[in-house]
Amino acid sequence: MASAATPVASVAPLAPPLEQLQHLAGELRLLLLEVRVGEARETTKEFNRETFWRRLNEAAVKVSREATTLTEVFSRLPLPLPSSQETQRFCEQVHAAIKAIIAVYYSLPKDQGITLRKLVRSATVDIVDGMAQLVEVLYLNPAQSPENNDLISCNNVWVACQQVPQIPRDNKAAALLMLTKSVDLVKDAHEEMEQAMEECDPYSGLLNDYEEDNSNNHSVEEGDILGSPNNQDLYWSEEDQELIIPCLALVRASKACLKKIRISVAENGKKDQVAQLDDIVDISDEISPSVDDLALSMYPPVCHLTVRISSAKLVSVLKKALEITK
Repeated sequence: MASAATPVASVAPLAPPLEQLQHLAGELRLLLLEVRVGEARETTKEFNRETFWRRLNEAAVKVSREATTLTEVFSRLPLPLPSSQETQRFCEQVHAAIKAIIAVYYSLPKDQGITLRKLVRSATVDIVDGMAQLVEVLYLNPAQSPENNDLISCNNVWVACQQVPQIPRDNKAAALLMLTKSVDLVKDAHEEMEQAMEECDPYSGLLNDYEEDNSNNHSVEEGDILGSPNNQDLYWSEEDQELIIPCLALVRASKACLKKIRISVAENGKKDQVAQLDDIVDISDEISPSVDDLALSMYPPVCHLTVRISSAKLVSVLKKALEITK
């Protein structure tokens, strides 16, 4: 009796090139979500700082190279798109490069510092997001599209890869970087508030834009547009200004406080004080938003209760920051 023939498994045909790119973009978006919430991998291996940074730099160079290759292949004119087999190979190489740099990020232990991990994670997120954007541009805009090159030239995957060597190498350096950013934010807020006080016209920029937008539209009555300020809401009263002067002094003190914290960390902080440095950065990160809340509460029409509440909150944050730093 003749035996039945063994069925031959059929190989599913490869999707067209642009469909493969679309699928790759979707996979990269899923990886991006994982990186944003992912934690460090538990390992018994001893962490080697030099090895980690060498691997991260090499992985970033690999991603940049794959991004360049993919761009050259899918944006070349007037040549046709690559075959499905070639596209599969390109997509696999991109996916492998992204997985590799994510794996390096995951290998950074928490005990190296939360602040440092956040910076490395942010850099990794920028790279994965940049690659996803690039792939989306390539499949949404055919090679014949005249705006394709402009879109690709604006992509930030290469910029993100080039930033990797600039990441601080330890938690103390990372903390100093974040403190410097906080100082700059508070400095900007303080300068804006001082300028508004000197001009006694907090809405000058807003009103100029508003008047320009409506100069050619005479059919719009004053006050008809939702959100347009009324005259009584434009300026500070004498009582408002008396309240604002000490608030400005408080913002000035916040800037000075952050500068002193940064100097203290630079001069007295030790690289092995990982948890303490993270605590200082965490509380210092609350100062700039608290300054912003106070600044917003000071714009007319001023609610004095809100200003006092915002001031008290800022004072509380400053005291806590100084206590932790001390």
